[in-house]
Amino acid sequence: MDKLYIVIPAYNEEENIEAVIKEWYPIVERIGNGSRLVIIDDGSKDSTYSIMKNYADDLEAFEPLTKPNGGHGATVLYGYKYAVDIGADYVFQTDSDGQTVPEEFWQFWEDRDNWDMIIGQRKGRQDGLSRVLVTKTLKFVLWLSFRVRLKDANTPFRLMKADVLKEQLGLIPDGYNLSNVLISVIYARKGLKVRYIPITFRPRQGGVNSINMKRIFKIGRQAVRDFKKLNQVLE
Repeated sequence: MDKLYIVIPAYNEEENIEAVIKEWYPIVERIGNGSRLVIIDDGSKDSTYSIMKNYADDLEAFEPLTKPNGGHGATVLYGYKYAVDIGADYVFQTDSDGQTVPEEFWQFWEDRDNWDMIIGQRKGRQDGLSRVLVTKTLKFVLWLSFRVRLKDANTPFRLMKADVLKEQLGLIPDGYNLSNVLISVIYARKGLKVRYIPITFRPRQGGVNSINMKRIFKIGRQAVRDFKKLNQVLE
C-alpha cells in the first residue's frame, strides 16, 4: 500500500483551520499505511498553531509543524521536502482557506499510478475576477518564458509521486514564492506525465486573504526575472 502525505501551508487561519483538519484528516486515516496530514504554520500571529496542537493530541496521523514566516511558496517547499525525506510515496498539496473540496481528491488517488503529477484545473472559480485575471496572465507569461502551455500552473490541489518530486526540488530556489508554478513548468519542460482534472474552487471560507493586488504585481515582477534564470537552467 502507498503512503500519502497531505501538505497544507497555513498562515493566520484560525477561522478555517479547525474545519480544514476535520475535512482532510479522514482521507489519511482511510488510506492508512503511515499516511499523514501535515499542516505547516508559517509563523502565524493568531491562534492557528495552538488550535493545530490541540487537535494533534487526539489525531495520531496529524502532524502540526511551525516555522518562521517565509511566505506561501517557501512553506509549500518546506512541506514537500519534509514529506519526501520522511518516506512518503505520494505527496498531495492543498491550501488552508477551505476553497478546495476533499471529496474530489479520490479521483486523483484512483489514477495515481498512471501519472507523475495530477493537477486540479479550477473551473467556474468563485474567488473573484481579479484572481482569474492573474491566472490567465500567468499562463501567458509562462508561455513567453518557457514555451509551455499549462492549463492551471498554480493550483493548490495536486497529487505527485514523491520519488519524481524529489528529483525536481533541487531546481527550485529556497524560499521561492511561486514554487508550485515552477514545479508545473519543470514537469512540462521535462516531458513528465501530467494530467489535469477539473475541480471545484469555492470562495475563501473564512478569514482575510493576505494577498492583495499590490503584492500580486510585486510578486509578478520578481517572477519574470526568476523565470528567465530558471529557463537557462532548463535549456
